[in-house]
Amino acid sequence: MTDISESLPAGTQHVHTTDLAVRWGDMDAVGHVNNSRFFSYFEEARVEWLKATLDEATFSESRPVLAHASCDFEHPVRHPATLHLDVYAESPGRSSLATHYTARFDTSDDAVASGTAVLVWVSAETGDPVPVPDLGLQ
Repeated sequence: MTDISESLPAGTQHVHTTDLAVRWGDMDAVGHVNNSRFFSYFEEARVEWLKATLDEATFSESRPVLAHASCDFEHPVRHPATLHLDVYAESPGRSSLATHYTARFDTSDDAVASGTAVLVWVSAETGDPVPVPDLGLQ
């Protein structure tokens, strides 16, 4: 797999890194991490980034909802393992934000999966789209 940063749209920034331990319960009957778990891994990294970037008051007024998600799988992952996840964000639109993810083994540079997610910011009160809050993106 090529370096994801080479394939990202211009202006996309690296915004967060986290390490996640694969749990025994993440595996499926075939003996590797179930594909659906990668969406949860990406979500956990994204939420960590947003919590570190935005204050509670912002979340009480508006919040992101998932509009699209995709994942490409490169290598199977088995327990025990720790994954190194990187989060990237494009410049936001009015109410939407495209994000990108890579998951790699922490013991090597081997990519196991990459993904994207598009978030739409909505009013906590009405559910209508609202402008993306300031995330410090250029």
